[in-house]
Amino acid sequence: MIVLATGASGFLGRAVAAELVARGHEVRTLQRRPSGVAGATDMLGSITDPDTVARALEGVEGVVHLAAKVSLAGDPREFRAVNIDATARLLEAARTAGVGHVVHVSSPSVAHAGAALAGSGADPASPERAHGEYARTKAEAELRALAADSAAMSVTAIRPHLVWGPGDTQLVERILERARRGRLPLLGGGTALIDSTYIDNAASGIVAALGRPDATRGRAFVLTNGEPRPVGDLLAGICLAGGVRPPRWSIPAALGRGAGSLIERIWAIRPGHDEPPMTRFLAEQLSTAHWFDQRDTRRALDWAPTVSIDEGLRRLAAHYGGTAG
Repeated sequence: MIVLATGASGFLGRAVAAELVARGHEVRTLQRRPSGVAGATDMLGSITDPDTVARALEGVEGVVHLAAKVSLAGDPREFRAVNIDATARLLEAARTAGVGHVVHVSSPSVAHAGAALAGSGADPASPERAHGEYARTKAEAELRALAADSAAMSVTAIRPHLVWGPGDTQLVERILERARRGRLPLLGGGTALIDSTYIDNAASGIVAALGRPDATRGRAFVLTNGEPRPVGDLLAGICLAGGVRPPRWSIPAALGRGAGSLIERIWAIRPGHDEPPMTRFLAEQLSTAHWFDQRDTRRALDWAPTVSIDEGLRRLAAHYGGTAG
């Protein structure tokens, strides 16, 4: 089919667009910078511009919506403009254009209020309980997306969790940079059990949802490798693959959450040039269990991951020249 992928210049968006091309779809991308995806047709522009979105949707049969403002801090108005308002306009424009199926890429953070998640499914998105502007606005966007599901246009929400792999500048590069500087503590000893998703699996799972509208419409699914590990082990594996000494020091989880809250307040008054070193949301992610039951996801998508965590770490080590454990 003819598929529009938004946000294809990002790490996950680029992988999804490449997966769509590999499966024989005619792929159009919409983002501010060239996607670099061979075989895709780029349309450069902003997801917030209605005219650009309307042109991008001409003749399109399916949409994978990945464009979002992803950050631990920032102007709440920017989060809302991109994550909520632009998503709502895209959905309406897709309906007007006669698009048959939309896959809205969301995040497990939309249903995470800070407590441990152990073997959870895709609990309902809750803007009121989600922590941080990113999670709150993505929660609202997911609710609007699923509300747009209709007989004419099916909508599915996919929540890939902690996507990583070679070329990842958001998670992997930040872990390595902070570890090099000795600024990557373990919270609560790094014992919290967490899920993550290797990039190839995230891309193939999202594309699988595009081909399963009848089985997935109107629903949200969390997508992971299904291999929960202690957060300290995962951080150590990434650091070793990147040729960096893993973190060896730990602070109490409560202290990390308190420091994160304080830094958030300071950042709101005097924001830095990069991401804040800690936020309450990040502290919760590093200190509480969050792993998910994948049985429903795999049945509905007729999908399973093909790259294990260990194989992903080997590929990461090949990329950086480090060691895989």
